[in-house]
Amino acid sequence: MVSFSHRDPGTGEEVWREAFADRALPSLDETFEHLVVVAAHPDDETLGVAGLMARTVSRDAKVTVLIATDGEGSHPDSPSHTPADLAAVRRREVAAALDHLSPSIDVRFLGLPDGGTDDHRDAIAEALRALLQGQGAHLVVVPWAGDSHRDHRVAAEVTAEVCTELGVPWREYPIWLWHWGSTDDVPWDDLEVVTLDEWTAELKRTAMRHHRSQITPLSSAPGDEVMLHERMQAHFDRPFEVFVRPAPSLAEGFFEDFYRRNGDDPWGFESRWYEQRKRAVTLASLPRERYASALELGCSTGVLTDLLVDRCDAVLAVDIADAPLEIARRRLGSRDDVRLERLGLPGEWPAGTFDLVVLSEVGYYWNPADLTVAIDRIRGAMDAGGHLIACHWRHPVTEYPQSGDDVHAALRAAKGLVRLVLHEEEDFVLEVYGLEGARSVAAETRLVP
Repeated sequence: MVSFSHRDPGTGEEVWREAFADRALPSLDETFEHLVVVAAHPDDETLGVAGLMARTVSRDAKVTVLIATDGEGSHPDSPSHTPADLAAVRRREVAAALDHLSPSIDVRFLGLPDGGTDDHRDAIAEALRALLQGQGAHLVVVPWAGDSHRDHRVAAEVTAEVCTELGVPWREYPIWLWHWGSTDDVPWDDLEVVTLDEWTAELKRTAMRHHRSQITPLSSAPGDEVMLHERMQAHFDRPFEVFVRPAPSLAEGFFEDFYRRNGDDPWGFESRWYEQRKRAVTLASLPRERYASALELGCSTGVLTDLLVDRCDAVLAVDIADAPLEIARRRLGSRDDVRLERLGLPGEWPAGTFDLVVLSEVGYYWNPADLTVAIDRIRGAMDAGGHLIACHWRHPVTEYPQSGDDVHAALRAAKGLVRLVLHEEEDFVLEVYGLEGARSVAAETRLVP
C-alpha cells in the first residue's frame, strides 16, 4: 500500500488532463434503476460520483447513499473540534451537499469508527444487502480498493463480496489515486467514464463547497489545517467522472489454454533455478518437521506437491484445470498418501480441516472479492494448531487481477491470522501464518517459554 500525506502537493491535475486527452475510454452503462453509492467517509460520494448521482435522479431513477463512517478522524490534532464535533459537522455537510444535488437522494449513516471499518465488515455487508433486496436493476459504486486508504479498501472488498454473492454489478471510483498516483498506477484498461455537461459539473462544484470542514481550515490553529487543498480539489472539477470495472478472477479456460500453448512446464517449475531455490525456501520455512495432513491450493503440475508428500502423512492437492492435473498424476504415480482433485476455487472448496494449507503462486489469480472468500475458507480449513504458508511473485503481470503484494496485504489484514514467518525479496514474498495463539518454532519446541 502506498504511503502518502494529504499535505503533500500531490500530482498536478495538468498531468491527468494530458493523460486522459490521449485516451478514448468507454462510457459507464447507466441503464440501472437504482444507484447505491457506498462512501467510506462523508465527501467520498460528492467528490467521486456527484455527477453520476445528479444524472441518475434527473431521469427519475433512485439514488441511495450509504456512508460507513462519520469521518471524525479527519483532524486528529484539532484543538477546536472533538471527534464528536467533527462527526456532527460532517453529517450536516454531506446532508446539505446531497440535498443540493437532489432532495430525493436517500442517505443512510452507519456511524462506524473512522479508520476502524475493518472491524465492522459485517455491519457494512448487512446494510448493503438490505439495500439490494428490492426489485429492479441495481448498480453499486464504492471507493476504489487500490486507493491506498484502509477504509476505502475495506468498503471495496465488502462491496465486491456482497455484489458477487447477489449477482449485482458494481464499479469503484478512485479518490486518493489522483493525489499520490502517476499515470503508471492507473488500470487504464478497466476504466469507464461518465461525461458531465456544464450544468451537472456546476451542480457538483456547488455540492463540493458544502464540505467546508475538508476544503477550508477549521481554524488558524495548528491541527486545523485544510484536509483537501486546492490541488487535490482540482481533480474533481473535471467534465467527467472515472470508474474502475472490477477485474474477474481468472477462469478454468485461461489455464487450459495456457498449458495447451506452452507445454508441460510453462512456468519453468522444473527447469529454472529460481523456482528450485524458491521451493527450497518454502520447505525450509515450514515451522514443523512433519504434518499430518496438508491442503495445497493450486497444485499445478505437482512439482511442489511431490516435495510436500515427504513432509506430510497425507496431501490433498487441488487445481482448477485438468491439463496440469494430468501432468501431476504422471509425476506422482499411484501413491496412496496424495490425492489430486479438480476444484474451481474458491467457489468450490474441499471438505475437512488440515494442519497445513499451502497457497503458492495462486492468490493473484483471484479478484479481491474471491480472495476475501478464499482467506475466510482457508481459516476455516486450518486445524487449531495449523499453519498457512503463502508465497507469491511480486512483479506485475498484466493478465492477473491482483499482484502478489496485494495478496499478502490482504492476508496481513485478515482477522484471526498470526504471522510467524516473513521472507521478502525483490522477486517474491513468503509468509507463514497460524491461528490466534500460534507460537514460534522455538516456543513450540520449548527452547523458550
